[in-house]
Order: sequence, then structure tokens, then C-alpha cells
Amino acid sequence: MAEERIQKIMAEQGLCSRRAAEQIIAEGRVKVNGHPVKVGDKMDPNRDVLHVDDERIYIKKDQQLYYLALYKPRGYVTTASDELGRKTVMELVSDIPARLYPVGRLDKDSEGLLLMTNDGAFAQAVTHPSGGISKLYRVTVQPRADESQILKLSSGVVLDDGTKTMPCAINVVTDEPGRTVMEMTLKEGKNREIRRMCETVGLEVVRLKRNAEGVVKLGMLKPGTYRELTKAEINGLRAAAAKGRAQTRSAALQSKAAERRPRGPVGKGTQKKR
Repeated sequence: MAEERIQKIMAEQGLCSRRAAEQIIAEGRVKVNGHPVKVGDKMDPNRDVLHVDDERIYIKKDQQLYYLALYKPRGYVTTASDELGRKTVMELVSDIPARLYPVGRLDKDSEGLLLMTNDGAFAQAVTHPSGGISKLYRVTVQPRADESQILKLSSGVVLDDGTKTMPCAINVVTDEPGRTVMEMTLKEGKNREIRRMCETVGLEVVRLKRNAEGVVKLGMLKPGTYRELTKAEINGLRAAAAKGRAQTRSAALQSKAAERRPRGPVGKGTQKKR
């Protein structure tokens, strides 16, 4: 069998996402045949021996793949394990006979739709920044958000780390003294992004719920329960991710082409004075 990148094998085995695997490798926690490896190194899954954190990983062939939509309740952290002893989303899918991991994240105080899978390639496609899959959130803030604050949020704001958020769509659901309920649609996933956006314009998020990610809707799921994604939903997410990557590549090519264009007046030259 041909050699494959180690981070790809780790993701396919359900150990973690591909990006997380790259981080684990970079930290020196991965060995092949007893030797530390670097990001980008390859191995033969049929011949070589893989260890992660000194634990041998037995590579399974043709494992069953799972794609779940989970309603993450508030109070759960989106990690495989937590050194502080907090409840993790893994407890909610413990009956699945595979090692799943979250696709993306929701912070401890947020709730709603969270995708779970053991398909590393799928997770990589859905979460990659170039994919740009839209996510719909229902956000309650206090005090009441005025028109200027909503305009700033929708146009993009500069966060505490100096980065600027992409424009987003905002629909006001409830507008009353003391609070505003909004539906916000984002295409990026910075850490605690919506909370930080709102803080920037002087608003506090008191409730945040993700209702949809691409074609997948939270629907009637109850907190702490999950369902399997349909084939149409899986294919829809893959198609959206592929479209996003294509648009990103096209924009990058257009930007490079613009940089190569000559600047200044175009012509044979300035006419001589008579």
C-alpha cells in the first residue's frame, strides 16, 4: 500500500481532526517505528507502527464512518477530554462504537448544533477556512442593540487581537427595552467570535444558540440528543465546502493577476511637445 501523510491517517482513524493531528505532531507526541516525526512525514499503514503519546494506535481498515448532528447543551465543553474535569460532548455520544470528535466548536456557555464524525477528510473540508460554510445563530444580547451597533456588527468589526471579522447577515427577531434577539449568519469560525464581536460594540451575549450549519438544521432535536445526518446533508456540506474552496482559489488568482497588471497610463508613450 502507498505511503500516506501521518496526519491524514490519524484523522481517518478518528483520533482527531487533521489540523489537530498536525499540532500533535508538531508537539513531538507522535512516533513511527519508534522515531519522532514531523508534519508532512508519511508512513505505510500496513507496515509501520504508529504511537501517539506513547500509546500504540492499531490502524483499522474499512471502518464504519459516522456523521452526527448533536444538540450541545450549555455547560459542556467541545473537547475529547478536559483536564479541569468539566463535562464534554463526548459523554453525549458514548454509545457510538467509534472514536468521534467534534467538527468545529461551540464554547461552554453556548448551545445548539454541533457536528460529530470519525471521518477526518470530511471534518477537514467542513472546518477549513476556505470552505466558508454558513452558520446560523440565534443571539440574545443586552442592553438593547441600536441601529448603529447592528450596522457595525454586520459590516465587520476589529476584535481584541487586531483581526477584522467578515461581513455577516443580521436579522432582528425581537427588539425591546433591555434586550435584542438577532439571527446572525457567519461564514467564519474564530474562537468565541460572536461574543467578542458583541463586546466590541458594547453588547453582552446572554444566550447563543447555533440553529444551522450549511444544509443541516437543528430542527426538533432536544438538548443532549443526536441524530445521524442524511446522505443529502453529508453531500450538501461537501458541495458547499468545495464551492467555498473554488471561490477562494478564484479570488486569490484574480488578486495575483491584478498585482501583475502594469500601473500608470497605458500607451505608446507621451507625445512630444510641438
